[in-house]
Amino acid sequence: MRLATGYKENQSGFPESFGPPFSDKIKLRGPMMEQSSRGKSRLSILLGIAAILLFAAAGAFLWIFNNRIHDLQTHLTAVEQHAASVERDVIEKSNQLIATQQQALRAEHRSDELDAANQKSQSQVEQLQQESAASAAAAAQATKETQEAEASRQQAVTDLEDMQKRRAAELDRMQQALSRIVPTTRTPTGMVMQLANKSFRFDFDSAAIRPENRETLSRIAGVLLASEGYRLFIDGHTDDVGTDGYNRGLSERRAGSVREYLVKAGVPADIIEVKGFGKSNPLVKAKTTDAREQNRRVEIGIVDTIIHYDTAGDAARDSTPAPK
Repeated sequence: MRLATGYKENQSGFPESFGPPFSDKIKLRGPMMEQSSRGKSRLSILLGIAAILLFAAAGAFLWIFNNRIHDLQTHLTAVEQHAASVERDVIEKSNQLIATQQQALRAEHRSDELDAANQKSQSQVEQLQQESAASAAAAAQATKETQEAEASRQQAVTDLEDMQKRRAAELDRMQQALSRIVPTTRTPTGMVMQLANKSFRFDFDSAAIRPENRETLSRIAGVLLASEGYRLFIDGHTDDVGTDGYNRGLSERRAGSVREYLVKAGVPADIIEVKGFGKSNPLVKAKTTDAREQNRRVEIGIVDTIIHYDTAGDAARDSTPAPK
């Protein structure tokens, strides 16, 4: 039975806590020691197995842990690479977006410029249209004015031709009348009268009008007063006797004498011009008495001022017949 103290009693009546008697203890020590040795051996084996298992478990755990860490590192590297790639993509996309925005801004600016240019072009087109319309109107006006000018020119030509015909007829009548008085030759601008030979003569070294020549000049003045629209160019000449300077002065005095007589007869003085040629332009190239009498002469050029007024002076003298 168990005591209240919790100890068992053995067969001798003593509690187990106090153990068996000493002799029994000696008998029991051998098996117990053997059992204890076997128990320790088993414990050592168990502990070794446990240690091996523990080490194996720890190694497996470390191997798994290392593999896991390696996987995590690989995954982390891949994630970092992917993140870097994503970041590069994001940067590239951002740059593309910025470039697109800049292109859009440039396109918008270009569009504004094109709109402004288009408006300017439209304004220029409208201005050109207005100018074209004005030019067309001006061209039409110019055409009208040209037609009117051409009609006026044609009328002027017609009037000039009519006037030329009338003047030619009048000059023909004047020539016919003067030819009855002195030799008269028609020229492109009028006519030339030769006051020479038997019809009109000057004495040697004299500019005086001879009495028989006064009637001739009076008849010439009568014909001139019956006409109009002309100028007179009186040229004096001498023979070959004497110096050039003296003869030039003498020829001018002879032309002046004829002018003075015509003015006294009623011919307007402002239409008459005189010039002396001396002995430079003889009518007859000879040294006989008769030739020298013919060379002492005066020529009167009549120039139509209505049609040929601009070429009056030189034309009359250039139209003088060449000496024979």
